[in-house]
Amino acid sequence: MSAWVVAGSVAASLLLVWLVLVVALLVAARREPDRAGLLDVLRLVPDVVRLLRRLAADPQLPRGVRVRLGLAVGYLLVPLDLVPDVLPVVGLLDDALVVALVLRSVVRAAGPDALDRHWPGTPAGLDAVRRVTRLRPPT
Repeated sequence: MSAWVVAGSVAASLLLVWLVLVVALLVAARREPDRAGLLDVLRLVPDVVRLLRRLAADPQLPRGVRVRLGLAVGYLLVPLDLVPDVLPVVGLLDDALVVALVLRSVVRAAGPDALDRHWPGTPAGLDAVRRVTRLRPPT
């Protein structure tokens, strides 16, 4: 096989995986039963960004958690995403998915009280973030 055939096959495979990801995000957006909750969280974006920054700066959190938080903030800041933000709905879903996965990782590693300590917004806002990310409040 020539190098061009291999490169073309790899490029076609990556394009196919990307298309599957976009379709999966579209399906997830349409199946979201709590659209009002999703809209509430979009209004909370400044609070979520401050939360990520505060968590990343907390020396009590394990280093691996802080690195993940820093990478997530970097991913959100870089204009090149897996799914471009100019695509309606789907463009922002990949960012929301990254934030949700990172927050779930933080809660698993540091406990749910880490979110409570660093949340800059209202208790209702934290409840909305917990609901959309499917995180349970501390017991």
